[in-house]
Amino acid sequence: MRKLAFISLFFVLSSVRGLAGGNFDTQWQKGASCYEQMKYDSAAWYFEQIAAIKPKNAEVYYNLGNTYYRLNKVALAVLNYERAIQIEPGYKDAKDNLLLTQGRISNRIQPSGDIFFIDWWQSMTHPRKAATWAILAFITFTLIIVCLAVRRFVKSGDKLPMQLPGILGFICTCFLVLAFAAAQRTNLATAAVVMQNDAPLMNGEQKGKPLALVPEGTTVKIISEKSNWTEVTLPDGRTGWLAQSLITKV
Repeated sequence: MRKLAFISLFFVLSSVRGLAGGNFDTQWQKGASCYEQMKYDSAAWYFEQIAAIKPKNAEVYYNLGNTYYRLNKVALAVLNYERAIQIEPGYKDAKDNLLLTQGRISNRIQPSGDIFFIDWWQSMTHPRKAATWAILAFITFTLIIVCLAVRRFVKSGDKLPMQLPGILGFICTCFLVLAFAAAQRTNLATAAVVMQNDAPLMNGEQKGKPLALVPEGTTVKIISEKSNWTEVTLPDGRTGWLAQSLITKV
C-alpha cells in the first residue's frame, strides 16, 4: 500500500504507507484498516506493536506520526516523525509532516539555526555512514600498500609520484576520523522530545525558578545526563536541565 492522498498541498495523512517485506502483514493490514476507518486509537496500537518488533523501519514511525497527529497528540507525532527521519535522513514526507505538526505547538520556540560547519559535520557523521567511511578507509589503506609495493618491486614504479602515498595516507586518516565519529553516534541518543507542556527548564543545580517553560512537542538536543536529569539545548540555543520523566529520547 504505497499510495498517498493529500489533505493539503503539503501534508500526507489520509492513508498509510506499507511495510516492505516482513511477516507483519496481518497487523499491518489491521492498522491500515483502522486508520482508513478513522479508528486512530486502534491504528496506533497496531503500529506500536510492529514498532516494538521492528524498531529500525522508518515507515512504521511515519505511520505512527500520522496517526498521533490525527489524535491531536502533538508530542507523540513529533517523536515518531523524528524517529523516522533519524532512520532515514532523506525522508521528505516525514520532514514535511514534522514541520506542519510543529506548527501546532503553542508558544513554539523558534530554531536559531546551526552554523554551516555544524550542519555539515552532523550530516557527515550520521550513524548510517559509519560503515561507508570504514570501507573507504580500508580501500584507501589498500591503495597505499599497493603504491608502496609498486614503487619497491616494479621497475617502472618510480614513475608514481612520491607524494601519492602521503596524500592517500591523509585521506585514509580523514575517513577513519569520520568512521569513528559516526560509530560513536550509533548508539547515542542525541535528541529528545518534550512530552509535557510547560516543562520547567532548570539551571545546573536543578533548583530555584525555571529558566524557561518548554512547550510540549519541542525537540531538544541532549548534552549530558546526571541522575534523573538531562542537560539539553533548546532550538533557540539556550541550555539547561530537564527532568528525564518529562522527555522521551528519539
